[in-house]
Amino acid sequence: MSNTYDKAHELSRVLKESDEFKQLAELHGQVNADAQAKQMLDGFRSIQMELQQKQMQGMELTEEEIQKAQSVFELVQQHEVIGKLMEAEQRMSQLIGDLNRIIAEPLEELYGLAE
Repeated sequence: MSNTYDKAHELSRVLKESDEFKQLAELHGQVNADAQAKQMLDGFRSIQMELQQKQMQGMELTEEEIQKAQSVFELVQQHEVIGKLMEAEQRMSQLIGDLNRIIAEPLEELYGLAE
């Protein structure tokens, strides 16, 4: 029987070699090479983290906070490379979510949670 951790490392290598990851890495490099784009994205992510932390603490977001986050999101999405990066991040997140569901199938079957 193969070692589960070896398979996990193999999956990691396959992900790094995937077109999705390569595109994500390329776009990430482009954003980091552009000081203005990096500052815009960092600012957006900072706002995003603040709001997530507030929600995790059970605090309600104000309408002003939601509108500010939405306007900053729209602004960063208008930047061509940042927009492409966010799309690539979404595709990678979908891929990893799909893999997590596949990996969890044995537990779902064991506990009768499979559809």
